[in-house]
Amino acid sequence: MDVIGSMSDYPRNVAGENLNVSFPSSIEVLRERGPEFLTQAFRATGVLDRGNEVNAITGFEEFFGGGAGRKAWLSVTYAHDQPGLHTELFVKFPRDFGDPLRPLFSHLMQPEAHFALLSLRSDFPVAVPTCYFADYDPATSTGLLITERIPYGEHGVEPFRDKCQDYKLPDPGAHYRALITALARLAAGHRSGLLGTHIDERFPFELGQVRTDDLIPYSADELSGKIELIREFGAKHPRLMPDHVREPEFLDRFATEAQAFLVREREIKRYLNSQSDFIALCHWNANVDNAWFRRSDDGTLEAGLLDWGSAGQMNVAQGIYGALCATETDIWDAHHDELIALFADEYAAHGGPTLDVDELRLQVRLFAAMLGLAWMVDAPSLVAAQIPDLTPDAGRFDERLHNDFLARAQLQLMNLFLHTWATQDLGAALHSVTR
Repeated sequence: MDVIGSMSDYPRNVAGENLNVSFPSSIEVLRERGPEFLTQAFRATGVLDRGNEVNAITGFEEFFGGGAGRKAWLSVTYAHDQPGLHTELFVKFPRDFGDPLRPLFSHLMQPEAHFALLSLRSDFPVAVPTCYFADYDPATSTGLLITERIPYGEHGVEPFRDKCQDYKLPDPGAHYRALITALARLAAGHRSGLLGTHIDERFPFELGQVRTDDLIPYSADELSGKIELIREFGAKHPRLMPDHVREPEFLDRFATEAQAFLVREREIKRYLNSQSDFIALCHWNANVDNAWFRRSDDGTLEAGLLDWGSAGQMNVAQGIYGALCATETDIWDAHHDELIALFADEYAAHGGPTLDVDELRLQVRLFAAMLGLAWMVDAPSLVAAQIPDLTPDAGRFDERLHNDFLARAQLQLMNLFLHTWATQDLGAALHSVTR
């Protein structure tokens, strides 16, 4: 839906595909429908007893974070106490009808809704926010998600950890071990049958398939142009990229090897998508900002996971690199081998197939190359668009860059990607598959 118009041109309420409940299409309509709708919605998911109801909305505050949709904090009271009920909730809608970016993001709420409803199982293997309502209407690309609000900085939960600021983590290894453990246990829960038999229906995956929308979105000439912009950006802003990824010798090699990946992309992805033991339900973007952390009774740091818009069946190597792709280069160097082995151990220990760790490391390298070329080489253009007057002497902690989420994140994603290419010899990974 990419037509611009007034909100009156679009439906106020839509029919979901899962719960047979007509739900609001916007924050404004949710305010109007109030406790009556919330009671109906919470009963539909089973979190609210039939004899109970939402009495009142005592707080409703929209806030801005991320770019996929509109979000709000919601506070409610109930007619009766009920074990496990939360009064502080989180609400998420897609971007408004008519927003030109709506078509890019709204469809992500379908797997998010499917996953949220799946997580209501009592034996769910990963900590996630309790789902109060989740549904999606394919006809209008409209979704609504209501979950418990994670109490960052309270009740033993660590403060929120923002993306691409891992230099602030007090114990990076522990945080990433917690993330990888959660990913592995979710994937194992799927492969062991713990999550039921309808995963293929809700999260379809065709073994060996190469989807067109997963391909690198650049022609050979366009990719060359992106790499030339990286070269120019590094020369103009030397403090914004590590020295070794600005060197002409590396960038020349990167440019050549990137073209080789582009030529053989379908072959590589067919190989990666054909490894049945490596395919499982996974989170594609389990960075620290899509998680929360707390200590268990024995002092181990544990992670709960958020934001399942990209959940689905995939090669687990894609999930592993997705979790690590926004970290610091020194954290990557110190921990990535350990974390890949940890995933394999946890995956097998909780009912998943036994994976060859060397093969898993190879596949993580291949996904680093594929995802980096598709998503991370455009950082110079994005930084320039966000901060057009960035000075040549600007460093990574320049206030405007540091406070601009998109610019900060894309720059760090690109830098780690290039560092991985330089230090992990991703060109050799290509040849190991295609020789």
